Amino acid sequence: MSPSNPKYRLGGINHLALVCSDMRRTIDFYSGTLGMPLIKTIELPGNLGQHFFFDCGGGNSLAFFWLADAPDATPGLAAPKGLPDEGELVSGVGSMNHVAFAVPPELFDEYYERVAAEGIKVSRILNHDDSPRGVSREVHEGTFVRSFYFQDPDGVLLEFACWTRTFTEDDVKHEPKTAADRNVSAGL
Repeated sequence: MSPSNPKYRLGGINHLALVCSDMRRTIDFYSGTLGMPLIKTIELPGNLGQHFFFDCGGGNSLAFFWLADAPDATPGLAAPKGLPDEGELVSGVGSMNHVAFAVPPELFDEYYERVAAEGIKVSRILNHDDSPRGVSREVHEGTFVRSFYFQDPDGVLLEFACWTRTFTEDDVKHEPKTAADRNVSAGL
């Protein structure tokens, strides 16, 4: 059973809004390649741009703005430069690092092959665990999620992930870092 929110009755993510450089290419990728239905389109007032919504399952949506005056992408600041298995995980404070889509565990390996067959560069499969490296080659009882990563045409880091076990109280055991810890890590 999942922990409940004592303050608000939330039903998940309504939508996550990102910014794209080419709405047509975004539709081709999310609806065409990934099969997410385009469910709502909006023209923003004053020629500001557009806001389109895609159904990503479970009552959740992924939305994109196309903004006429949007600055160019800044890989390594606004999003990781590449795939996590290549050592690219860093993005700036306040940025959106990646979007993980839940996929059925029994279809995970098939989906990996299907995304790769689309000609999309994919990471290796990562079996996330609590080992010092954080991943293992094989699934074992300590594996808590399996995932692989890829990028959309604008470099947004995406992940297909499936939980492999139920979390317990033992899964919450690390002391949270603070802003002061960042200065220590940087040698300041």
